[in-house]
Amino acid sequence: MARLISLLSDFGTKDPFVGELKAVIFSICPEAKLVDITHEVERFDIRMGAFMLARAAPSFPAGTVHLAVVDPGVGGQRRPMAVQTNRSLYVGPDNGLLIPAAEREGIRRVYHLTNESLMLDRISSTFHGRDVFAPVAAHLACGTPIQETGEELTNYIRLSFGEPEFDRRGATCKVIHIDHFGNVITNILQQNMARLKTRGELTIALRRKRFTTRLVRAYSSLAEKELGLIVGSHGFLEIAGRETDASKRLRAKNGDTIRIASC
Repeated sequence: MARLISLLSDFGTKDPFVGELKAVIFSICPEAKLVDITHEVERFDIRMGAFMLARAAPSFPAGTVHLAVVDPGVGGQRRPMAVQTNRSLYVGPDNGLLIPAAEREGIRRVYHLTNESLMLDRISSTFHGRDVFAPVAAHLACGTPIQETGEELTNYIRLSFGEPEFDRRGATCKVIHIDHFGNVITNILQQNMARLKTRGELTIALRRKRFTTRLVRAYSSLAEKELGLIVGSHGFLEIAGRETDASKRLRAKNGDTIRIASC
């Protein structure tokens, strides 16, 4: 029985790129089942792709092959790679994209994809998603051992979402993602919430903008258009608004520094 393959990329849906990935996979492993995580990662935004993959991967069954392609270094010196974790397999570029998701599951081995017999006959310098990653993922899904993909790596590129800084009054954190609803997701994890003073009113400061807010359990706990702090479904603290776009209210963007402190 073939493994499930998830797909994530910055390809969008206007061009045939995603269709070509799927066509290559089915030509090698016709019984594979495919699930699209998203193809709307911002172009070339490795950090955004890594965050989305790390959020989505835990929802998939054990044994899934995750194929992720956000690859501004295609055709250059970056290496193609496959990762074996305690739960899944990952295929994509060695640019940090796969690592946050894989580290959450416990990395067992990492391989440099060098076995060209698992790739298409002609490998372009601009579309390794189709010519390298998709065929390797298909072979893995149909039972090829990951050890056959190439040589083991130990010096792969790591990417993290950084660590917030806590003090007596609050925390200084980073924006790591803004979702479709305008929720501003920070790098404060749920398990670190005890270090943030959350009783009573809190102040959110971003550049010259300041808002007074509070921590709530659900979006419905906020009044209409009110901004609040909430731990989202993926375990990160986010600044949200009820039926309003918090990112626009704050004029926030990925990478911004935000200060959250008690009043």
